[in-house]
Amino acid sequence: MATHWTLGCDADDPQRIAAFWARALGYVAEPGYDHPDGASIVDPQGVGPAIGFLRVPEGKIAKNRLHIDIRVAGEPPWNLAERERLIRTKVDDLVGSGARVVREESDGRHLGHVVMLDPEGNEFCVA
Repeated sequence: MATHWTLGCDADDPQRIAAFWARALGYVAEPGYDHPDGASIVDPQGVGPAIGFLRVPEGKIAKNRLHIDIRVAGEPPWNLAERERLIRTKVDDLVGSGARVVREESDGRHLGHVVMLDPEGNEFCVA
């Protein structure tokens, strides 16, 4: 049996970054979690791990060693045109929520993934 786990994240503004990731992942605020220097989001279906955000005094100074990849296109085999449409739609939505595009990765013909930064500058990918 797998062990239940939570991804813990440092944050400058826990509520803001939790709201961003809740929207990005389709999560919701964890019921009953009320902490002025923290926020927690959960998968409403109870499948994915919880993600907690705690306020820390220091800012981000280096590249993430661990990051979230958002897989909007599902698992292979893919219709590559539909996969690219799904990725671009999600990227546009996330930009509207405060994320920034860093770069697109492709094999020269097909979009592989888009590297982005969340509102606090943490790297993640949309594939």
